[in-house]
Amino acid sequence: MVAAVKALRLHTRATPAPFVCEDAPRPQPGEGEVAIAVHAAAVTPTELLWVPTWTTRAGTPRPFPIILGHELSGVVAALGPGVNDLRVGDAVVGMNDWFCDGAQAEYCVARAVDVALKPDSLSHVEAAAMPISTLTAWQGLFQRANLAGGQRVLVHGASGGVGLFAVQLARWRGAHVIGTASAANLDFTRSLGADEVIDYHTQRFEDVAGVVDVVFDTVGGDTLSRSWNVLKPDGKLVTIAASEERAETQRVRDAFFIVEPDRAQLTEIAHLIDRKVLRPIVGAVFPLEEGRRAYETKPPRGKTVLSIVS
Repeated sequence: MVAAVKALRLHTRATPAPFVCEDAPRPQPGEGEVAIAVHAAAVTPTELLWVPTWTTRAGTPRPFPIILGHELSGVVAALGPGVNDLRVGDAVVGMNDWFCDGAQAEYCVARAVDVALKPDSLSHVEAAAMPISTLTAWQGLFQRANLAGGQRVLVHGASGGVGLFAVQLARWRGAHVIGTASAANLDFTRSLGADEVIDYHTQRFEDVAGVVDVVFDTVGGDTLSRSWNVLKPDGKLVTIAASEERAETQRVRDAFFIVEPDRAQLTEIAHLIDRKVLRPIVGAVFPLEEGRRAYETKPPRGKTVLSIVS
């Protein structure tokens, strides 16, 4: 008989998302995978808009029930065949497959190569807020936009879960950082390392930002449309706004990307966190049983995290 674990699951695609905290079968690791006792898992509300949330790799509908949440912090509980670079008891952070059940449960499985050792300086709740956000900022700035020291970068949504890491990483790389945020988060954005801040409620960024080498967009829509006007002729724009995944315009589709797991990058990011170069921000914490409320809560800054094991 398969042991049961508590999990936050969806049995139908509806709005608002009808989450149910209930018993689910305990997942078992396969070849190259690890089973993880999840201590904390982050909440990414836009995951409800992602294609892999509802669709298999083959393009067919995913069967219900579905478990969301693909960034986690926890402890390795079991090793699948072929895993020899992690040990049971290792504290890890990482991601798991977009097309499979996520980490908003007491146990999950992930490919061993998609997790890294947790930063020593972080609690599990703090660590759960870092994998997707830090890797998204890293890959968007350094792989997609090739950001270099001395360049000017405009970060939209600079106080959000991804934007706050984009500001910090761009600053670390030596760029001149301009961040858009609400008035309440301007000082916070400066504290992350932004050289200039723009209140998007009272200022049009294109009137004050000047010309930039890179735009890192987490907002989409009109903000994204207006951002082309501030780019240098050879500038790069990247966006993670889920609404742009199926945009009609080719340049927007080219600018959109979804983060990929990368242990080497995550390990380097963990070192930067332990050296106090980067800091995660947890905006709100809820128990697993209050998952529906967690998805309905938008913290003024940082990410919402589900605490599963205290």
